[in-house]
Amino acid sequence: MAKYGEGDKRWIVEERPDGANVHNWHWAETDCLEWSRNLLSKLLSNLVILDGESNLFLKIKKLEKVDGEAYVNVRKGKIIPGYELNVSLSWEGEAKDSDGKSLLKVDGSVEIPYISDENADEDPEIKVIVKDDGPVGKVLKEAMVAKGKPVIEEKVRIYVQSMAEGGPAKDELETKKVAPKRQSTGVKEDAGSTALAGGEKEVKKESKKGFKTISLTEKFSCRARDMYEILMDENRWKGFTQSNAKISKEVGGEFSIFDGSVTGTNVDLQDGKLIVQKWRFGSWPDGIVSTVRLTLDEPEPGFTVVKLLHTDIPEEDRYGNATVVENTERGWRDLILHKIRAVFGFGI
Repeated sequence: MAKYGEGDKRWIVEERPDGANVHNWHWAETDCLEWSRNLLSKLLSNLVILDGESNLFLKIKKLEKVDGEAYVNVRKGKIIPGYELNVSLSWEGEAKDSDGKSLLKVDGSVEIPYISDENADEDPEIKVIVKDDGPVGKVLKEAMVAKGKPVIEEKVRIYVQSMAEGGPAKDELETKKVAPKRQSTGVKEDAGSTALAGGEKEVKKESKKGFKTISLTEKFSCRARDMYEILMDENRWKGFTQSNAKISKEVGGEFSIFDGSVTGTNVDLQDGKLIVQKWRFGSWPDGIVSTVRLTLDEPEPGFTVVKLLHTDIPEEDRYGNATVVENTERGWRDLILHKIRAVFGFGI
């Protein structure tokens, strides 16, 4: 090993006089604690949980506290998030009788003691506390646990995904990406090379590319295990989409749907409860893979609630069309969820 100062200069990474961290070769750390407070406050404040169902009214008022640490390290474009947060929320509830007369108003808190990058793939522990422990107070607390926890878990997942994408450092990373220049040949391109699915036209202007999240909830008159089987069975996919499909039912297995226009792998599968997959559309820029999380909840026999969270969706495709998010959401509704309801008779 060469002594310090005697190495070959071609292999030494020196500090630039202008202070630039070219291509994020060095470690670049961004403090994300205040950014985390702001995002969690936006996600978890003024959330109506129940608005009269069973004469109960529940609302998460605001984010009270975020303690801990949160940061993002970037080197050579690789994002490494780190965070350990303790979060407190305040909530209020009211129970009314059948005539609309108030029976009891309560205040309470929600404690999320540990949101961590180590447990990014797991829902955090959530503790619901109510100040009135009488019979009606207990009913309101149980309702907050049953109806409020899933909402909070979904919002926390959005935060976790935002950190995985770089948090406040994401915009800085995007500006450092240099878009490849299109070379003009003076020859009209072949129409087949520029035609897109859905009849979209190619847009040649270069623009900053970001990512979006889709969140949908649909209700079906069926058992959760039946819905799970439809979503994971390639023959049923072929039936309701009228297109070719190959779907592995194993974690780590691959799938190909809509005649190969969408491909990916299974990340987590829980029979009748959860499907987590990596999705990639063929028209997306190279290297971009999104995450699909489908949660199946059966609050009562024969009634299933499907919650979709689709993250890391690029705003533009490889051709510069800025309709990716809109088309993806419409595809989930019209070509998948509504088709399942129509074909299999799971109407609500």
